[in-house]
Amino acid sequence: MTTKPQGEVLWRGKWEVSIAATHRPPLSTINGVIMNYKKLGHTDILVSPVALGCWGFVQDFHWGAQENAQSIATVYAALDAGINFFDTAEAYGDGRSEEVLGRALAGRRHQAVVASKVNGENLAPADLRRSCEASLRRLGTDYLDLYQIHWPNLAIPLAETMGELQELQAEGKIRAIGVSNFAVAGMQEVLPLGSIGSNQLPYNLLWRAIEFDIQPICQQRGVGILCYSPLMHALLADKYPTLADMPDSRARSRHFSGQRAQTRHGEAGCEAETMAALARIREICQEIGEPMAHVAIAWLMQRPAVTAVIAGARRPEQAVDNAEAARLVLSPDVVQALDDATEEVKQCLGPNPDMWQSQSRFY
Repeated sequence: MTTKPQGEVLWRGKWEVSIAATHRPPLSTINGVIMNYKKLGHTDILVSPVALGCWGFVQDFHWGAQENAQSIATVYAALDAGINFFDTAEAYGDGRSEEVLGRALAGRRHQAVVASKVNGENLAPADLRRSCEASLRRLGTDYLDLYQIHWPNLAIPLAETMGELQELQAEGKIRAIGVSNFAVAGMQEVLPLGSIGSNQLPYNLLWRAIEFDIQPICQQRGVGILCYSPLMHALLADKYPTLADMPDSRARSRHFSGQRAQTRHGEAGCEAETMAALARIREICQEIGEPMAHVAIAWLMQRPAVTAVIAGARRPEQAVDNAEAARLVLSPDVVQALDDATEEVKQCLGPNPDMWQSQSRFY
């Protein structure tokens, strides 16, 4: 017979657990809101464990129509709920996402940590500088907290790119340098060239490819992981009863049969394994009485080296809901049950970190 530690009861039912006060995540206050803010990798920049992904502010084939006023209200709601971290890119709507975010942060820039990304084709020094300065203009700010290489480009020497990023850093135009979609080879090449605060990667309960070899190197070198696609295009928000219910624009990943209209991987997929995993995740969420989206985000926040989960929102209530998920702590038993539920999908998809292509674009 074991004695439960004294502390707050987190879950009821099958996984009833208590966590002693000394084991709770450290809390801090930013913008008047108490949350478990974390340092971005080894930098001194404090960020909320959930970031607001701003790609959805644009109108495109994936997101559909969106009013700028709605996006701006969403940013306000995120700030008021304790989210201080905002992720955008010059590629999102050809800069429109940056423009909308800049308008939303007018007068509140000091409350936000702003991350943007430079396109892979703009990594030559002169092009990179132009891209950075254009992003600054669109965002209406004179500095970026985090500037990330969006995709590797093997045609441009990484040493040249890093040299220019460090020049921009020395000039105060960027505070920290990050990468995105970098696998082991890319990390091994870039880390000796300078300080890297983060690596932005696709990661969720149904996409665990980075666990094979990318996550360990990030953990060893103090590089914070920023997780994108945390809800697997709403599959992990329990939005679609079956995979057949997903629109083709969202059913493009390697989970799906290569026969789906907009896929480009040509693989058989692992639809049966994915549906079985979703069914088990759904059971676990019902047993602990929490929404699947919250559980999916909370699971990510408890993974090694993860600094923040980039969760998109297009309406104020969605941003508030994401902030609520940031306060959820899962017990070790729940985490293990979720690991077990998705292990078969992890093994089926393997270590290729590219969610959409058999020939990985990661480096």
